[in-house]
Amino acid sequence: MQHRIVVLGAGYAGAVVAGRLAKRLCPADVAISLVNAEPDFVERIRLHQLATGQDLKARPLRDMFAGTGVTVVIARVTGVDTDRRTAVVTGPDGTRELGYDTLVYALGSGAGSASVPGAGQHAYDIAGRPGALRLRERLARLGAGERVVVVGGGLTGIEAATEIAESHPALDVALATGGWLGDRLSPKGRRHLRKVCDTLGITVYENTTVTGVTADHVDCAGGTTIPAAVTLWTAGFVASPTARQTSLELAGTGQIVVDGTMRSVSHPDVYAVGDAAFAMGAGNKPLRMSCASGTPMAWQAADAIAARLTGGKLPTVPLRYFNQCVSLGRREGLVQYVTADDRAVPAALTGRLAAAYKELVCKGAAWGVTHPTLGLPSRRRRITARPAATVAPNGGVPA
Repeated sequence: MQHRIVVLGAGYAGAVVAGRLAKRLCPADVAISLVNAEPDFVERIRLHQLATGQDLKARPLRDMFAGTGVTVVIARVTGVDTDRRTAVVTGPDGTRELGYDTLVYALGSGAGSASVPGAGQHAYDIAGRPGALRLRERLARLGAGERVVVVGGGLTGIEAATEIAESHPALDVALATGGWLGDRLSPKGRRHLRKVCDTLGITVYENTTVTGVTADHVDCAGGTTIPAAVTLWTAGFVASPTARQTSLELAGTGQIVVDGTMRSVSHPDVYAVGDAAFAMGAGNKPLRMSCASGTPMAWQAADAIAARLTGGKLPTVPLRYFNQCVSLGRREGLVQYVTADDRAVPAALTGRLAAAYKELVCKGAAWGVTHPTLGLPSRRRRITARPAATVAPNGGVPA
């Protein structure tokens, strides 16, 4: 009987897990299903480009995984029953259950706007393809001089604000950030970011807390308002709510708490990767939601699943950071080098070379996902054991 592996979500992390497992495990022994709501792989790290009118290459998941042994299921995940080991999915053919022996939860995250009055009703987001397309259509209808306010001074907000300002120079673009502009960057990185924002004509509101969003302005702490024909919300992301309906142990963020192999600390037959997982990195600090975290987490989870099923050696590679790559439009970029635990160091790469580096990173990430079984050892191992499915008697997770 085949061991059933179900991967929920085909973003960067989920797709990498499915492809890596298909390469490492004998197809006669495993049945791998990859569930995703959309038929195409979405380059999430390029959604700010899609929103500004640029077209992204179509990457159908069924074409990507053709011949790999992975079954692609186009459906929306509506529930997970960790006691019965089933995932409930709804697709064109209705609702059904997928049974699993090993589950990989990679449902990612969405825009974290629910806590701010009016943000959910009036603000746009680029957390997914539908949101980016809605913003794209709205930006195309704006007239010269109308203002777009980007709320959130993290990397997503910075990339979005600079992309919009460069591609729509007739618009008035503003960026509202709760701290100083680029406050997590090195002095060199902050100087370059400010220079680019000034060149693009972006108005920056620093140390500004947005307390509400309406159809034509945002409200800020202290009683000030910022006029806005369009508000784009990039002030944080929240994990998919599906896990909250389960008995999985979650962090306060709603993410699934995992060990160093990305396995749930409460349910040994469940793994979580990407934005859905609460994993510790260097310095015992939680990994941030990002592609830079999700892909290494996917490698770790796939290798751990394969090792436990085939009696191999568990991976012990520490998860760490090397740099933060930021696009500042199509002609400018910033590569901020960081410590293993993601703190900025003085060194930074700026300008066109940094833009080219960022583009290379994006293309490399997409290539790695869309060629799921290339670049790895070709030997597919037979299953020799099944991972334990219950919590150990002492309350811990079996090896």
